Amino acid sequence: MTSVFAIHGLRKSYGGNEVVAGLDLDVERGTCFGILGPNGAGKTTTLKLCLGLIKPDAGTIKVLGHDVSEQARVARQRIGVVPQMDNLDPDFTVTENLQVYGRYFGLSDAQTRERIPALLEFANLTPKADARIQALSGGMKRRLTLARSLINDPDLIILDEPTTGLDPQARHMIWERLRQLVAQGKTLILTTHFMEEAERLCTRLAVIDHGKKIAEGSPRELINTHIEPEVVEVYGDGVEAWANERAASLSERVEKSGETVFCYTHDASGLANDLAHHATLRSLRRPANLEDVFIKLTGRELRD
Repeated sequence: MTSVFAIHGLRKSYGGNEVVAGLDLDVERGTCFGILGPNGAGKTTTLKLCLGLIKPDAGTIKVLGHDVSEQARVARQRIGVVPQMDNLDPDFTVTENLQVYGRYFGLSDAQTRERIPALLEFANLTPKADARIQALSGGMKRRLTLARSLINDPDLIILDEPTTGLDPQARHMIWERLRQLVAQGKTLILTTHFMEEAERLCTRLAVIDHGKKIAEGSPRELINTHIEPEVVEVYGDGVEAWANERAASLSERVEKSGETVFCYTHDASGLANDLAHHATLRSLRRPANLEDVFIKLTGRELRD
C-alpha cells in the first residue's frame, strides 16, 4: 500500500494561539483513517490546510502525490469533500445540485447526467431526483451531500463529522455506504465525535489534542494499549460513599463523572460480587471501548 495523504511538521497559528502544532499523519490507500479529538483540537483546521484552503505556517502536505502548497487546485480535482454542515443550494432540485457541482470539476453536462443515476441509487435518493432541497429530511440531505462528493469519482474522500445530527437509522445507512466506498478502493479520512462510528469504520485512527497527535493505531490497538479491558459503571443512591470506601480497593483505576463512577480493571468479578450486596446501587459491566480511550487521553472536561 502507498500513502495518498501525508503531512509532516504541520503548524498553524491564529492570533498567537497554535491550533495545529507540529502534526504528522500518513494515510494509506484504500483505508478509512479517523481523526479524533475534542472541540478545538485542530481537526477542521488540519483538513482545511490539507485542501489548500488556508496556508500553513510550517510543514509539508502531500495529497495524492501533489504538494498542496504548489498544486492545491490539481489535488482537489481528485478529492471529494463532505463538510460538517450541508451546503446544498436550496434553489435547485436534487438532480440540479449534482449537475451544478459537476461543472466545478470541469465535467460536461453530458458526463454529469451519465453519473447522476448511479449516485442517486447509491444514496437511496432516486425517488427524490426532482425534489427541492427543502422537501428533504436531514438524513436525505446528508446522503445527497455524500453523493455530491462523489461526482468527480475521487480517489480520496474527506468527511468532516458526516453523521452529526442524524437518527440511528440514517447513521447506519451512511456507515454502510462508507464501507462500500472503501471496498471499491477509495481512501476515506473521517473526523467524528461518535466513537462507535470510528470503531466500526476506521482501519486506523489518530487522536489529536491541542493540535498535537497524542496516539495512533487501529481501534483495537488503542484499546489494548491505553485502557484496562473491563469497565464497571456504577450509579444510584449512595454511590459516592461506596466509591470512597470500596471502589479503589476493587479497581485499578477509578474516575467520577457527574453521578457515575467508572471503575477500570482487568477482572471485574470482585466488583460485581461487591455490588451485589448494595441494593441501592445500579451498575453496568462491559468491555472497554474507544470512548474510554478517548476520555482517558483527552479528559472529561467539557470543551467549547
